[in-house]
Amino acid sequence: MPDMAFAQQILAAQPFSALMGTRLTTFGGGEATLELANRPELRQHYGYVHGGVIAYVAENAMAFASGTEPGDRPLTAGFTIDYVRPAGAELLRARARVVRRGRTLAVCRCEVSNVGADGTESVCAVAQGTISFAPPVASGRA
Repeated sequence: MPDMAFAQQILAAQPFSALMGTRLTTFGGGEATLELANRPELRQHYGYVHGGVIAYVAENAMAFASGTEPGDRPLTAGFTIDYVRPAGAELLRARARVVRRGRTLAVCRCEVSNVGADGTESVCAVAQGTISFAPPVASGRA
């Protein structure tokens, strides 16, 4: 099974995730947690975290949750997200888990929470996605 250090290297190699400042805090056994600090440039005009930012962290958490087996190359095939309250706390935490995994697809769920300065969490979005697995890399190809 890929370990946390390997998964963190994968996250660091994603230019968009590096730009966002995303951190991987748990990984393994079909589960992953990503965290993202709320900062002004991630907010929309009412001061809440932009929905696209929330969708990104949910989608990426589901991809990481599905990619915990050796040789996995997860690619998101599709996902839905429901926003249940505005996100405005200091931190976003996306906890994803695999619901069902097959040979070529995995179905995952994710809850994205606001995390306050005191550590209290409130769910701001829920997502479900389908992750496909890219074929192994052929020699000389990415």
